[in-house]
Order: sequence, then C-alpha cells, then structure tokens
Amino acid sequence: MTKTFFLPLIAMMLSLPMNAQDKLFSLEDLNFGGRNYHSLRPQNMFLTWWGDQLIETDVEECRSIDPKTGKKKALFTLDQINQWVDSKDERHQVRYLTYASFPYPDKTLVLVGNRKAVLLVDFKAGQVVWQDSISGQMANDWSPQSRATAFVEDHQLVVVDAAGQKHQITQDGSDDIVYGQSVHRDEFGITKGTFWSPDGLRLAFYRMDQSMVTGYPQVNLQDTCIATMQPDKYPMTGTNTHVVTIGIYDLKTQKTTYLKTPPTDYSPSALQQTCYFTNLAWSPDSRNVFLQELNRDQNDCRLVCYDAGTGKREYELCRETSDKYVEPLHPIEFLPWDNNLFIMQSQKDGYNHLYLYNIKGECVKQLTSGQWVVLDVLGFNRQTKSVIIASNELHPLQRNLYAVNILSEKRTLLDNGEGVHRGVLSSNGTLLYDKFSTPTTANTINVVDIRKKPQTTTLLTAPDPWKDFIQPIFESGTLKAADGKTDLYWRMVKPHDFDPTKKYPTVVYVYGGPHAHNVEASWHWYSRSWETYMAQKGYICFILDNRGSENRGRDFEQATFRHLGQVEMKDQMKGVEYLRSLPYVDASRLGVHGWSYGGYMTISLMTNYPDVFKVGVAGGPVIDWHWYEVMYGERYMDTPQQNPDGYKQTSLVAKAKNLKGKLQIIIGYNDPTVVPQHTLSFVKACVEAETQPDLFFYPGEGHNMRGHASVHLHERITQYFEDYLK
Repeated sequence: MTKTFFLPLIAMMLSLPMNAQDKLFSLEDLNFGGRNYHSLRPQNMFLTWWGDQLIETDVEECRSIDPKTGKKKALFTLDQINQWVDSKDERHQVRYLTYASFPYPDKTLVLVGNRKAVLLVDFKAGQVVWQDSISGQMANDWSPQSRATAFVEDHQLVVVDAAGQKHQITQDGSDDIVYGQSVHRDEFGITKGTFWSPDGLRLAFYRMDQSMVTGYPQVNLQDTCIATMQPDKYPMTGTNTHVVTIGIYDLKTQKTTYLKTPPTDYSPSALQQTCYFTNLAWSPDSRNVFLQELNRDQNDCRLVCYDAGTGKREYELCRETSDKYVEPLHPIEFLPWDNNLFIMQSQKDGYNHLYLYNIKGECVKQLTSGQWVVLDVLGFNRQTKSVIIASNELHPLQRNLYAVNILSEKRTLLDNGEGVHRGVLSSNGTLLYDKFSTPTTANTINVVDIRKKPQTTTLLTAPDPWKDFIQPIFESGTLKAADGKTDLYWRMVKPHDFDPTKKYPTVVYVYGGPHAHNVEASWHWYSRSWETYMAQKGYICFILDNRGSENRGRDFEQATFRHLGQVEMKDQMKGVEYLRSLPYVDASRLGVHGWSYGGYMTISLMTNYPDVFKVGVAGGPVIDWHWYEVMYGERYMDTPQQNPDGYKQTSLVAKAKNLKGKLQIIIGYNDPTVVPQHTLSFVKACVEAETQPDLFFYPGEGHNMRGHASVHLHERITQYFEDYLK
C-alpha cells in the first residue's frame, strides 16, 4: 500500500498551476550545460560574512546589508578594486567580486584574485597590502593568520611565506608519491590534503605512496595525435592499497616532522592493521593533531592525539567498533569558549548525533538523540553557548536549523519549520543567513538573529523562473519497503495535461546507493530537470529512495551490507508494484534509467526482472564490485576473499544472458571512478550470451559529462526512450 503524507503547510500531492503561456522547455533551458540554463535558475544572492556584517558579493560591487532592515550600502566596486590594484595589463585585472571574502572580522581587508595572484586589498585605504604570485597552482591553501600559502608544484609541496619567500618542503614527489592532496580516493569525508594550524605557523599534510597500486590503463586521446597510455592508480577491492602518512611542516623552524602513526600493511590480508587516517583536526593551541584511524576492514575506528612538534602518538581518546562498518566523516570540533571540550559526531546509537567529550577522551554527555539525523554542524554561538546544526528532526525529507544549548541540551528551531534550509553563521554565531526552498517556492533568503528569540528579516523571495513555461505536475508520497514496515519516499512527475483516463509510458529514475537521496521537500520535490523534459514529451517519471540511501539512520543504510543491489532492487520493485496499481501507468511500457550506482541498479533491474522493464539507459555503471575501489567497495561488500558469495550474487557479468529489453549503456571513455573495464566486461559477456545491448562512449570524458556535452548526453538518453518505449 502507498500513502501520501503531510509536511507543515505543504500539500504532498501537489499540482503546480499552468501559466497562460504555452512556452515549452528545451534541454538548453533545463540542463546545467545548456546555453539558457542559468537564466531559468531561481534568483539568488552571493553572500558572505565580514565578522558579523553581512556582505553581498555581486559581480561588480560589494555591499553591506543591515540584518534588521535588509537595506544595502555600497562598500566598493570592481572598478575601484582594479584602480587600487593598478595593473596596466587587463589580463591581470580582477574580473568579478562574486567570490570575494573578508578574512579579518576587525579589518577593512578583502581577499580577491586575478589570473596572476591572490590579493589582499584595504578597501578603506584604497591599496593592496599583500599579494602572492601563485594563483592557479594545485591544492592552493592560504592561512589568514600567517598569510602563508601551501600548494603543489611539479609534484612537490611548496610553502610561500607572507614575505614571498618560497620553501620547497618535499623532494621525492612523483606520480607514485603524492603530497598535499586528497587521499583515500576522497572517502571518509576527505576533500583536501593540507591543513593549517589555528595560528597559521604549522602545516599538516598528507603523503601518499601509491607505488604498490596497480595502474588502470587509461588512454589519452586529447594531447597527442597518437593515443598514449595514461595509467590511473586504482586500488581495486581485494588488492594492494596505498600507504598514507602525515607530515607537519613548521614555518618557524622550516623543518618537517612525520606523525608516528601505526605502520601500514597495504596488502589485502592485513584487514585489522590501521590503514586509513582521516578527519584531521588541530587543537586550539596548535600543539596537537587529532586523527580518526580506521582499519582496512572499516569496523574499528580510534580517535588518537599526536604531538605536532615531535610526531609522538600521545594517547587514544575513544574507540568505536561495529559488526558491519564504522564510517568517520567529520573531524572533532572544539568549543570556542572551552579548549578542553569538543563535539564529536557518531551514529553509534543508530542515528548520526552529537556527543560532548573532554580532552581526556571521556564522554561528558550525548547532546542530541532521537530517530532523526544531524545533517551538519554550522558552528557555534558563543553568547548562548550553543552549537548550531541542521537536522531532519521535523521530517525525513526536510532540513531545518536548530540551536542546541550545550548546558541544557535544549533545541531551538531557527527557521520556519518548512522545506530545506542551508544556513551560514557569522563570525561569533549570533547571526546566520538562511537560503531555503519548499516544493512550491523556488528560493527564499532570510537573515536570522539567533541571540535570543530568533528574529528573521527576508532579503529575497525569488519568483518562479519557470512562470512563462508549461510546467509538469510534481507529486510526492510514501510506500512500504519490501520489509513491509519501513516507509520509503517517492516523487512522481506527470505531463502538464495529465489525463487519468489515459495510459502513459513511465520511466523509473534510480540511484539507490549510499550517501545520496533523490526526494526531499525542496523546490519541485528536488526533481531533476530532465524529468520535466520527459514529462513534456508525454512520460511519467517515478523516483523512489530505497533502503541503502542516506539520511534515514544507520540500519536503513546498512541493510545492503555485503549484498549491494539486492535489498535496493526489492524496494524498487515495490515501487513498480505501486505503479502497476495505477490505472494511468502502462505496465507494458516501463523504462528505467540511472547513472553510476544508478547505472548498476538499472542493469540489475533489467537482468533480474527481464520481463518488467522494456527499455533501460545505464550511465557509468558498476558491473562487478571486484573492479571498484578499495575504500568504498570493501566498506559495503568486504573483500572478495571474505565475501565470495556476495560478490558472485551482485556481479552482473553472469546475468548478461538474461537481458531481454532494449538497453543502452553510456560511459565516459576516460572514467576514473567506474573504470571502463566494468562496461567492457559486461558487453563481452553479452556477446558470448548473444544478447544485444547498445553502447555509446564520450571520448575524453570522465564519470560525468562536462559542459555542453551534458546536453548531448540527455538528448541521447531521451531519444532512446522515444525510439523504444513510446
């Protein structure tokens, strides 16, 4: 059975009214690579904080905004900045102010950049007070405290100090020895490889030795008339992985010390040997570094303190284990008013929540609890001694902002209780700007004063950018998962002239994997623009977030452990069962489409339920988890040696013989995420089984199509359904 549900002030079965206009969308309007895409996005504002002053960073002017009235006052213009920069070469002038920042709350200094340098400009005095000359280098990381910059040049990690003196920290950097960049293939919340201390005088950095990792034979077609090999170091599940260490460079002594982390055995047999170092955090006094250390089996995580001066391993603060996996994603965060206490995030009670620890590693208390998820920590309010968070406490499809008092644990709602909110805090946490949308509102921006009772000033209520177009009907609701008890949320997009007496071809769009969701209470229920394009062509699109997707708690996501795709398919088939119950869905014309994990799900559904889906389009699909990378693959599947039955069950190679419907596979020819071996192996199996998929490559493209190639991609996807489903 399916049911609809209700969010405050939002009707869940929602039909957007048609405008008198009869204008139709094109992919140039709807796709992010389209020529008219940006003109049809909801109106927005570029905002940042200068201490506790809200600043609008427009293209040609920066303005301060009164948080009580919303009134704006010009600070300076782009022309003024370029006068102060005084560059005679137009190529070196600042081109826009959109991403200007104000690193010092008490100084009239703005950080801007041109093609030549990063510039610190005193907009009160009208002069450049500091600049570097390394703009555009890899992994560029600037410290406002010391005004030193770390970057990677010709594989080596380099620091340029405030006086412009260059210090090359490393000598042995290469394709095999990687410095100062993201490691562990961007898993465990890692997004970069350099970390300045709070005082800006020490730099922690990653060193990754991947010489023992097999290189996947990518082909370079771009830079030469004859194709050349360009191997990509890719550690597949059950094979050797890389070795990571962490160095500390001292700007004063110009010496580097490496943390004495446990020795790492990179072989797949060393599952209990600590292997992954992540969520690096500095102590407020810049003397210690904190790491979360995770064994290769990813079921044993330890928070450890190191002396940044000597590299000595000081002590272990806490440890979390699991019979499935532990996934650290967030560094600890010290309270701004107490250097002896910090916040740690964990889902050890079943949902991601906040815990207060002291520097000895003692858990003082659990700050949040309940069958909901802390989605983010925005920062701290020093006056009220509160931590500001985003959570889905009000509803699984919502994202709302709260202040959590550290002493009393009382939670105070800071927004209107509707939709999806994304807030950014001011310097001392007394103000935030909040950008949010609901299924019926495109974008609203408020300033919220959170010192006492939250007070809100609206800066922008964006009009509907699609008002001149014929719009489809967007609906949302719930149905029960295959376990018969868990609620799953779905979205449906119908043609604008939907007639319940007719039967429509229907496409199931699917992702289904961890760390993603497809349905939320934002504008149009978070609908992808391609769904609008398909509805305009007479299709119904249906999207369901199955078990295994994010923001529903540990057990909801870990239901797929060691058998990826199996529980997800059962839940997706409950969605198909619901579709078949609808008189206006043509069950003989069901299609399925997804990308990446969704590509895997598409082929899984086409080959496990070959009589259900007539047409499928799978983009960048995983075919066998044996060929996926170690950190992600082994977290959810264990190694092939540990879980041979699971790998066999989830592999699609042996299922190539089951293919009946029309299937198009599309990949980037140089995909570094889901390497081409997946698709090539499946096609080879289809040849041997005498089944007939279609295949399309995008030469030179990676896992996703960039720029205008994305328009071409979505036209190709659409045309395949037009040719074989409609």
